[in-house]
Amino acid sequence: MTIIVGDRLPTTTLVKATADGPDQVDTDSFFKGRKVALFAVPGAFTPTCSAKHLPGFVEKEAELKAKGIDEVACVSVNDAFVMGAWGKSAGAGDITLLADGNGDFAKAIGLTMDGSGFGMGTRSQRYSMLVNDGVVEQLNVEAPGEFKVSSAEHLLSEI
Repeated sequence: MTIIVGDRLPTTTLVKATADGPDQVDTDSFFKGRKVALFAVPGAFTPTCSAKHLPGFVEKEAELKAKGIDEVACVSVNDAFVMGAWGKSAGAGDITLLADGNGDFAKAIGLTMDGSGFGMGTRSQRYSMLVNDGVVEQLNVEAPGEFKVSSAEHLLSEI
């Protein structure tokens, strides 16, 4: 079942890319008591993700925080080392990069896609969401091949 506005995020473990290496983060603790702008990409270093999606959130991070967002985070079905390297190469600054290496989070919220045709296996769909204390307040899932509603600009316009 796909997550919808009003649902609580399921309990799973993600891995945060840090300067000291991978750090496991349970979703309950990560989202508890905070407003988080979360966006998902099918893969680090992929064209749209690297050229538009992550840079848009880097550019709009201060505006999001000015509207009460405590943290901006990106999740992808990649490992923490790839996410860390991608963040460094993209100048992601204070964007928290979360690895969903086995796709457990994407599966738990029902937002997977089949990237097998591109040699990528099961990945996350592209989306953005506003999470308040673990509950989804806004959810913007892209149609296949699109980049419209998951952008930082679109999420910002909804807050």
